[in-house]
Parts: sequence; C-alpha cells; structure tokens
Amino acid sequence: MIYEGKAITVQALEDGIVELKFDLQGESVNKFNRATLAELQAAVEAIQSNSSVKGVIVSSGKDVFIVGADINEFVDTFQLPEADLVAGNLEANQIFNAFEDLKVPTVAAINGLALGGGFEMCLACDYRVMAASAKVGLPEVKLGIYPGFGGTVRTPRLIGVDNAIEWICGGSENRADKALKMGAVDAVVEDAKLHAAALDLVKRAISGELDYLAKRQPKLEKIKLNTIEQMMAFETAKGFVAGQAGPNYPAPVEAIKTIQKAAAHGREKALEIEAAGFAKLAKTSVAQALVGLFLNDQALKGKAKQYDKQAADVKLAAVLGAGIMGGGIAFQSASKGTPILMKDIREEGIQMGLDEASKLLGSRVAKGRMTADQMAKALNAIRPTMSYGDFGNVDIVVEAVVENPKVKHAVLAEVEGHVREDAIIASNTSTISITYLAQALKRPENFCGMHFFNPVHMMPLVEVIRGEKSSEKAIATTVAYAKKMGKTPVVVNDCPGFLVNRVLFPYFGGFARLVNMGADFQRVDKVMEKFGWPMGPAYLLDVVGLDTGHHGRDVMAEGYPDRMAEKVRTAADVMYEEGRLGQKTGKGFYAYETDKKGKPKKVVDPQAYELIKPVVQENREFTDEEIIEIMMVPLCLETVRCLEDGIVETAADADMGLIYGIGFPPFRGGALRYIDTLGVAEFVAIADKYAEFGPMYAPTEKLREMAKNGQKFFG
Repeated sequence: MIYEGKAITVQALEDGIVELKFDLQGESVNKFNRATLAELQAAVEAIQSNSSVKGVIVSSGKDVFIVGADINEFVDTFQLPEADLVAGNLEANQIFNAFEDLKVPTVAAINGLALGGGFEMCLACDYRVMAASAKVGLPEVKLGIYPGFGGTVRTPRLIGVDNAIEWICGGSENRADKALKMGAVDAVVEDAKLHAAALDLVKRAISGELDYLAKRQPKLEKIKLNTIEQMMAFETAKGFVAGQAGPNYPAPVEAIKTIQKAAAHGREKALEIEAAGFAKLAKTSVAQALVGLFLNDQALKGKAKQYDKQAADVKLAAVLGAGIMGGGIAFQSASKGTPILMKDIREEGIQMGLDEASKLLGSRVAKGRMTADQMAKALNAIRPTMSYGDFGNVDIVVEAVVENPKVKHAVLAEVEGHVREDAIIASNTSTISITYLAQALKRPENFCGMHFFNPVHMMPLVEVIRGEKSSEKAIATTVAYAKKMGKTPVVVNDCPGFLVNRVLFPYFGGFARLVNMGADFQRVDKVMEKFGWPMGPAYLLDVVGLDTGHHGRDVMAEGYPDRMAEKVRTAADVMYEEGRLGQKTGKGFYAYETDKKGKPKKVVDPQAYELIKPVVQENREFTDEEIIEIMMVPLCLETVRCLEDGIVETAADADMGLIYGIGFPPFRGGALRYIDTLGVAEFVAIADKYAEFGPMYAPTEKLREMAKNGQKFFG
C-alpha cells in the first residue's frame, strides 16, 4: 500500500501501475469534503515521491464515482470573507494541479455518477473511460454557484466553448454516449469491463502508443479561438442564457463571463479568475438560499425514508372519483408501477379520468420519455370500475371526490365497508379537517389526508395530513406510497388549510386589499412575477378557479376568523358572483383565448376593470416595494404561525412545502429563509408598517422575541 487514508487509498496493481481509489468510510457515496481533499494531497505526494510509479488509474470503491463537494460544508464556508473563499479555492486547485502535473499518465475509470467536483477530478486526468450506465455533469449552477475546482477552465479547453457553456449553464447530468460524442471522455465500455479498459488505456500511454503529454497540453494553455470567434461564441451565449435563466439566477451568465475572461490565459491565471468569480457568487443570497434548499430537500427525503420501516407495502391502490384529479392520480400511480382501480359513479367521470391519463401518457411518448409499449402497460395498470368489486384487495384508497364535507363523509363511510380492515384510506382534501372527516369512519386510525396539488403530474408536493386519530402506520404507508409515485411528501398536522393553503390564503388576502385600495391587478401580477413567482396572484386565482378560491377562503375564514375573514367585498368576490371563474370558463380577471398549441392564453379584458370598480374604495399609489411587502408579509407571518403551532415540524418542512406546493421562488429559499435574508428584526419592522391592516399583518410574540435576540430560523 503506497497510501492509506479514510477516503482514499493508493495501491500498486502491476508493472508500476497504481490505483488511486476513492472510498469514503462511513458514507454510501464519495464526496469531496475537507478531509478528502487533504487526503488527495497526501496521496498525490506519495505518488510523486515513489519513483517506481509509471501510471495511475483513478477509481471508486462505491456504486458511484464522486457525487461532488460535501454541500453540508458550504453553509459554514460561504459565511467566510470573500478573500478567504478565493484562497480556499486556489488551495484546493493546487492539489488538482499537482495531480494533473504528475510525470506519469493518469486515467479515470468513471462509474455511476461523477458530478461537480467528482467530474472535475476526472477532468484533471489525462484520459477518461466511462461505464455505459454512468453519468457525468457539472450541476453547480443549481446551487447558485459555478464549478470551482477547475471546471470552468478545463471543460471549455477539452470539449469546446459551446459545449462547455451548455454543460455548465444547463447543470444537467449527461449520459455516456453524449459525453463521448462531445469529447468529454475518451471511451465508453460495458460496466463490467470498466477497470480492464482503464488498465489497457494506461498501459498504452506508458508504452508510448498514446502521447499523454500532448493530450494534457490544451488544458494548460489558453482557449484556441481568435478574438472574433470568442466574441461570437460568448456574446451570443450570454444573451441566450440570460434569457433562459432570468435575472434572479446570476450563476449561469457569470460562468460564461468567467470562461470568457480566462480564455486568453493559461491554467494558473484562468483558475484565479474562476476562484474570484466563484467567491463572489458564493456570497450572494441566491447561493445561500439554493444551498439551503438542497439541504432542506435532503432533510425532507431523509424524514420520508424513516417512515419506510412502519409502512405497509402498497401493491394495489384505488382512487375514488375519476375526473381530472382522479385521472391525474391514477396516471401518476400507474406510470410509476403501482396498479390502481379508478372508481366513479358516472361513466362520463370514468371516461374523463381515462382521457386525462391517456393524454398525459401520450405526451410522454411524444416527448420520447416513454415508449408506446410502456404507455400501453401503464394504461392497462389503470382499471376503471363503477363498483367496489375488487376493493377487498386494495392496500390504500385515495378519496378524490368533490370538496364537500357531506359528500366526503358518505363516500368514506361507504368505502370503509368494502376494504380490508388493515387498508389505509386517505382523503385528497385541500381544506377540510382530517379529524372531522374521520368522524364518518369506524377505523379512524387507518385514515389520514393525502393532498395532491394540481396538476398532479407536474406538482412535486404531497401533503400527508395527520388527523387526531391517524396511526403512524397510516401516515407511514401514505408517505411511502407518495414516494413510490415520485412525489415529495411533507407530513403536516391537521388544521384548516393544512400548511400550503393556510399560507396561500393570507397572500390572496394581501392581493384583495391592494386592489380594494386602488392597485391595478395587472401591475400586481407583474411585480410579483418579477419578485420570482411563476404567476401573479390574479392569474393564479384564474388558474386555480375563482370558485375553488371562494370555497377555500370561506373555510379559512371559519377557521381563523380574526385574521382571514374578509370584512368587505373583494375583486375575487365580484368575479365569482359574475360566473367568471377563470380559465375553466374562459374569463376571470383575464379573458382566455386558445393559442396555436391549443393552450389557454391570457389577454387583458377591459370588462374586468369595469366590474371591479364598485369594490375599489380608494385610489392609492403604491411602489413596487410596497406591493411586495403587502403581499409577502401575511404569507410569511402565517408560515411562522404554522411552525409555532406545530403544524409542521421544522422550518425546512415549511419552506419546502411552499416551494414544491405553490411555486415560492426557489432562489429565495422559502418564506422563513426569506425572513432570515431580510433579517428577522427588519421583517418585523416592515410588518409593523402595516399595523393598520389588522391581525393578518401582526408579528407573533415569539417572532418579536427572535428579532430582539438576533435569532434566525436557519443557522
């Protein structure tokens, strides 16, 4: 053994060839943490001082190569001053450079995933052999940064500027065939032959058949494009990427600027430019939010995994109520491999559900994400029925009938009589109390909420709601089923609106208030879209449906009369009374036309302005900042209350629920992270500006306490 650490070993194989193997002890994957970097340095020094070494293979002892840097370390690292971040990056890069400069050929044997720092390790090798099933990529932009271990330097010099920009700015994982085509790897082999192929390649380089120094040279030099070629490549790319990424995600454009700036320099200077840009991005609130988001997502998935031990296996599911929602649930279940019965009392309902599932499956086939055979298999896994004949074999039933407590009570009591005693029943309700619905059941312990978001196939979140009598087994089985369907479940406790709707309706309350005071709803939409929401509040109400919004508001007003009961008639009330229910009726705040692709397209409808005139009580002018504050303060405060009331367990659960459930701007990290970014004391001061608006804008005592003590929700 030439070197032995806790993450890396260097072992002699044959004829002077050594294997530098990453195998981080106590972890299921390899990642670059501080300890691994220190060991890489020691391993390189051990190879340098061993004169018998003629070639190096870099491999992994795990199912993946290296998944990248240890993101848990980013939280503390990114708090350091910018100069320290630059120095840290350059220090790490000296290790990669020392490896790249070894006086012998080096070959990476890439298996599983080589991402971020893992792929940058491969780029520092002379040659790269890839297993056919492996994937490589540089996903750093998803964290609001760009590659910092030489990725912006070596990638464009190896695969060309255009390809490098695509890989770095897209942040995607790339299959072996694509990597080979672009020149990112030198060979692709069957998984079982990976080690042998790497060995063969290093032998050919040792023998002189392959000139490894010539292969290495381009990575040390400037990019081989003249001034005009550079200008064309970079300026076009900047315009396109800026359009794609939008103003709230600076990392992709900064990555291009860094590659451009470094294009005329050799490796050392280029790495200095990379380090300076990386540190600048690491200090942005976007990077802080997106790193936090990644860690919150990991925490959420970890929690969901813990339920696996208590969960019953779901081999057959059922959905009650076909229609769009039921069809969406059936599609999701069947396409992820769990057969499902779809029951409705009407043939039209069943047909609608089947049409919805067929449409979604057909769309996947059209996009090449599914074969026609897979589509047929998924459709066959949806069994439409108008009776309870096969319900005795069902492991879980999702009730998705109309949002009416009486109807739900009747349906739940009925289905309970047709399923096994240990079957789980879950209600897809968006607002009705689970504890209340459980009153219809003889076995309330086998019942919980399972709230899907519309459209089911697009929205990643499922709220799993714990009623007073829900057992851990019911919760665990429902969580496991949601995961099996490819969804992210968040477990919440029962209350009107649960987490997402409880938080959303104060946001709509802020919107109602703005319009009543004279704000133009189109302008509010534009300001909130610019803030980062996928759509503004008026457009969102149109998409959700003004009838759904009206019903939800009534439920919320009943649950929280002090804060959420509207004292005056609102613009949304007008639309509802006029039968303008949004997209579904072709008119709401906007009118809807069909575009060339057959999708609804919103257009301004002057009649909407005429209709809401009676509810506009004053004619105030608002700045963009005031609009954002009046919209965001009630949403954020209600999220704080959900955490304080124990509706969600952690701040991470709350924020992820909002990001996955209502499209809260990811680059802001969620409502509680947003309060942290502003500063809790600053946020309380903003809320106090609107004290005249009543309890919905009043910070909780606990939040005031946090402000006083300089506390945060995260870190």
